Amino acid sequence: MSRIEARFRALREAGRTALVPYLTAGDPEPAVTVPLMHRLVEAGADLLELGVPFSDPMADGPVIQAACERALAHGVRLRDVLDMVARFRERDADTPVVLMGYLNPVEAMGYAAFAKRAASAGVDGVLTVDLPPEEAGELVAELRPRGLDPVFLAAPTTSEERARRIAEQARGFLYYVSLKGVTGAGHLDVAEVARRLEALRRAVRLPVGVGFGIRDPDSAARVARVADAVVVGSALVERLARGGGEAAVGLLAALRAAVDEADARTRAGGPR
Repeated sequence: MSRIEARFRALREAGRTALVPYLTAGDPEPAVTVPLMHRLVEAGADLLELGVPFSDPMADGPVIQAACERALAHGVRLRDVLDMVARFRERDADTPVVLMGYLNPVEAMGYAAFAKRAASAGVDGVLTVDLPPEEAGELVAELRPRGLDPVFLAAPTTSEERARRIAEQARGFLYYVSLKGVTGAGHLDVAEVARRLEALRRAVRLPVGVGFGIRDPDSAARVARVADAVVVGSALVERLARGGGEAAVGLLAALRAAVDEADARTRAGGPR
């Protein structure tokens, strides 16, 4: 059982929704990343998504694009990100870490070499935004034997048939993109998210995390009604850029409190 699977199982048994913050490795500078990872866990993160900086992050909006630019300006590359995970593991052997990024850096390193180094560093899952499951067989074949969970995206346009194809490759959890467009865009319609998750769960038995559009405690609590995990990215990265680590940790703590309150109401049988 992977660390991701074990964490979701424990949360499910406790009646709790996972809170998953995203940060771009090396933003605003490399020395910040590992200490901030620890602080986010202390503030209530159940899993961590660590973004691999890339020069053309096509699925990301301006906030995360700017974070990638700052990290790349400091020379942060995939090898450095793996070193950061290894340093994080010196103090934290339990919190799952998912790398989120684009295929090009992984291809440049080589699938086998990447999988070996990622497993050795303590990575638990890999989400390559621009790699569809139909083309992921070669990478998945390197990840799974090393205990790394391939994580895939589903979108509002994903059909049940395609969700079943995703389920054949995916492990750990499914990341549902709640909005059409790039990260940080649009208005979150939780009722529509609930309808889409109901359809996805007919095809996929994995836990489903919802990201894109979660910006504050209210939206986090509403998504916790319907999802197994609440993923927050652009709002956290923006807070980090404007107010530093204290601001980012403060936002996560507020999100954690809101999600916990929603979960408590559900366990008590009341409305969330």
